[in-house]
Amino acid sequence: MRCLLCECLSLPIICKKCQDIFLKPTITKRELDNSLFVYSFYKYENIKDLIFTKHTQIGHKVYKILAQNSFLRFAQNFENESLVYSIGIDEHTRSDYSHVSILSKALKSKTIKPVFSKLIAQNRVNYSGQSLDFRLKNRRNFKYKYKQNIDVILVDDIITTGLTITEATMKLKEYGVNVMFALTLADARSSS
Repeated sequence: MRCLLCECLSLPIICKKCQDIFLKPTITKRELDNSLFVYSFYKYENIKDLIFTKHTQIGHKVYKILAQNSFLRFAQNFENESLVYSIGIDEHTRSDYSHVSILSKALKSKTIKPVFSKLIAQNRVNYSGQSLDFRLKNRRNFKYKYKQNIDVILVDDIITTGLTITEATMKLKEYGVNVMFALTLADARSSS
């Protein structure tokens, strides 16, 4: 197979050389209105084409590589005195896998325990390319099914307006869940 980026022969879908050059995280920090910090590993414009592979047959391979180069490295350096859970936002399966679950799974470590399909949107409308007004009129209406009074890291692939992460945080607070922060691959607002 050929590397998606340089088209050289490669066993992984993105060769190691391209991973080293193009997939080194540059973490950005964004504060949402509810005083929640969202850390993103990449500039949206740098990985936009890779993010959109989630709708294709190769998406799970691409997301595993993105997760290894960002979420896994984060987990290896994350220290906390007590166990923290990672919860993916809306882990519905698409193309036979959940791209958010791949990211959350990469956080598994001594202090982070990923749990899956615990925060699911009841409204599955597609937000891609939609306005803030559209998003406000079509809330996700999350359903949470897991432990109360725990510490969590929220996981999603992209933050655009911050509305989805904010709505997810508000739902979790109803159960006494402390959202420490959120992690995403990219912040669409950071585009040039």
